[in-house]
Amino acid sequence: MTQRTVLVVLFDGVQSLDVTGPLEVFAGAEKTVPGSYRVLTAALGGGPVRSSSGLTLVPDLPLAEAPAPDVLLVPGGAGTRRPDPPLTDWLRVHGPRAGRLVSVCTGAVRLAEAGLLDGRRATTHWAFCDRLARDHPAVRVDPDPIYVRDGHVATSAGVTAGIDLALALVEEDLGRDTALTVARHLVVFLRRPGNQAQFSAQLAAQTARREPLRDVQQWITEHPDADLGVESLAARVSLSPRHFARAFRAETGTTPGRYVDRVRLEHARRLLEDTGDGVEQVSRASGYGTPEAMRRAFVKALGTSPAEYRRRFRPTTAR
Repeated sequence: MTQRTVLVVLFDGVQSLDVTGPLEVFAGAEKTVPGSYRVLTAALGGGPVRSSSGLTLVPDLPLAEAPAPDVLLVPGGAGTRRPDPPLTDWLRVHGPRAGRLVSVCTGAVRLAEAGLLDGRRATTHWAFCDRLARDHPAVRVDPDPIYVRDGHVATSAGVTAGIDLALALVEEDLGRDTALTVARHLVVFLRRPGNQAQFSAQLAAQTARREPLRDVQQWITEHPDADLGVESLAARVSLSPRHFARAFRAETGTTPGRYVDRVRLEHARRLLEDTGDGVEQVSRASGYGTPEAMRRAFVKALGTSPAEYRRRFRPTTAR
């Protein structure tokens, strides 16, 4: 087995979870399959750096002494909001030499500053996607997915999305069983597909203040195939349909119908990505009733049919 070197770049103002999340994944894979990864951290000058939360991180070596890595990982953090010409210059020279170039959160800003994302599709934390697109028009910024792969370059959204991307890389290198072992140890999902939206229905909508409405939100999520009309949902909280619709929108920022639509779409996407269930079965389980109704919803929201969506986005297990 060829050992892969993972080099994590450190700098003042780095987001500590952007570093430790992926690092724990690769270190866990090394413990599961000894000899699979060598994980190193490095910083310009080689001295300690202070993370955005105040945590001090001590790198293994200076960047000038770092070996050419198989995976070069650039985390994000508040430090990316100010220019760092020496680090940008180092990335411009050494980034193309890495087998795979990876960023977490606003680490994509550093890659873009070095010209390493020009002409590529990329993502970053949702709050910085507009800035990335504005400052670097040569980058095709996609604000929706939690991570994006474009050739040997992979960019991910904020914080925990780096764990998802690292697990995907481990699965690609060492297979599903190893990635699953690491995920179980970290108590995380093995895979949130990269095309999964940064905003789920629960995140995009506010959480209702009143407990009965919060319970309804959760019930919708757990029962997408139920009768989720306003009348039925209102009855669950003993309100009139008009009062319920008004209260739901006031407390969540969206209408009951739009919330239900998003929950059903997410549920259908997960089934298409993660199971071999037929389109008809998925449509029933997701509350659409018929494949045609689900097709219309997919075309309207995603611009593609369920069958094409599955073909494009269902992950394959590494061999």
